Amino acid sequence: MAHRLAELAEIVDARIVGDPDTAIEDVCTLEQGRPGCIAFLANSRYRRHLAGTKASAVLVREQDADEAGNTALLIVEDPYLAYARIAALLHPEPEVPAGIHPTAVVAEDARIAPDAWIGPHVVIESGAGIGGRCRIDAGTYVGRDARIGEETRLCPNVTVMHGVTIGRRCIVHSGAVIGSDGFGLARDGERWVKVPQLGSVRIGDDVEIGANTTIDRGAIEDTVIEDGVKLDNQIQVAHNVRIGENTAIAGCAGISGSADIGRNCMLGGGVGVVGHLSIADGCVVTGMSMVTHDLREPGVYSSGLPAIPNEKWNRIAARLRHLDDLARRLQRLERKLQDED
Repeated sequence: MAHRLAELAEIVDARIVGDPDTAIEDVCTLEQGRPGCIAFLANSRYRRHLAGTKASAVLVREQDADEAGNTALLIVEDPYLAYARIAALLHPEPEVPAGIHPTAVVAEDARIAPDAWIGPHVVIESGAGIGGRCRIDAGTYVGRDARIGEETRLCPNVTVMHGVTIGRRCIVHSGAVIGSDGFGLARDGERWVKVPQLGSVRIGDDVEIGANTTIDRGAIEDTVIEDGVKLDNQIQVAHNVRIGENTAIAGCAGISGSADIGRNCMLGGGVGVVGHLSIADGCVVTGMSMVTHDLREPGVYSSGLPAIPNEKWNRIAARLRHLDDLARRLQRLERKLQDED
């Protein structure tokens, strides 16, 4: 369904440059723009594509508007945020069906809201509760006494183990495992003894969990994911971790046991967090960094070396092997100079 540019401007609080009756029915990129679509320019480095786009309209900041030529514009503070809202309007989620597919296996004492959907080959164990307008897609497993809040979607082949609680309006993508045992082991001579994992996992409202991400249950107390957290694909969250509200973590990060990550943090892809430490609210940790001690103040933190040409790296690595010797020689020279003074 097409929308007038004036309608979209009202939704995203934009100023219109051009014809307010321009019809918009889809979204596109600047480079692949086509009539009837709206694109966005979030990064000024790509301004060169603005004048030549064939999109009917573009979302831009004020400082980029002069590059647009004759294209209609919606001028906003944050083009990417405005794009997200318009894309959601133009591509609404399909209506959730209600009922239980005949191939699903649902325990007699499970509580299923009448307007929830339980898809093909889903298993719902004893005592579990599924809230209103939930969508539980094919092949998903919900363990005994688990709770799934209203309007939450579990995509195909999600595993929710016993006693886990998931809040409202969450999305859990395919292959995610929530509530698996934490890595609890006690040493007995040369053997390992499994430590029972007696806690669970508590997930707040409006949380999104990426494909094949794993969240372990607590050893005694619960692992806690607070409201608004966004987890990318293939993240490991170990037992008794706490992740604060509205924190976002990119793919392949690993969070060790009992780490406490604050609110409104951002962790880049491949970040590692050592167990039993704390990260303050508002911290940003760049990709592939290793956090080995508490981060007590908000700010941007990095570690590791970015990729460089192999020949240059080989020279640096060779010098690193001599770094300790060079440091001792420097100390001797400093002492000698101090004695001469």
